[in-house]
Amino acid sequence: QEHLVESGGGLAQPGGSLRLSCAASGFTFSNYAMSWARHVSGKGIEWVSGIYSDGSVPYIADSVKGRFTISRDNAKNTLYLQMNNLKPEDTALYLCAKSKYSDYASLDGLDYYGKGTLVTVSS
Repeated sequence: QEHLVESGGGLAQPGGSLRLSCAASGFTFSNYAMSWARHVSGKGIEWVSGIYSDGSVPYIADSVKGRFTISRDNAKNTLYLQMNNLKPEDTALYLCAKSKYSDYASLDGLDYYGKGTLVTVSS
């Protein structure tokens, strides 16, 4: 049974930074691509970034490019999202998600989501 637990969210000021973590269990983490997505109430889910099982990064959304960095530590079964220069429009519930595949991390390939960690960017 897959299990994903996000942490690291909270309140940040505009221009500030947060680092999200996602602890994975119940599956062989190193075999699967992973993604971060975010949900804003009333706006649906936006795919933020994906990373293949080998650590290569095929995609990062234009809205966060240059500010957010996805990474993974397969030895620790953990996915990360470093968020810098945060903006109020980054306020959302951030979700960690597992792909069905090792080298495909798009939204339609995701088959399991964590419950999310809330990020609020406000002065």
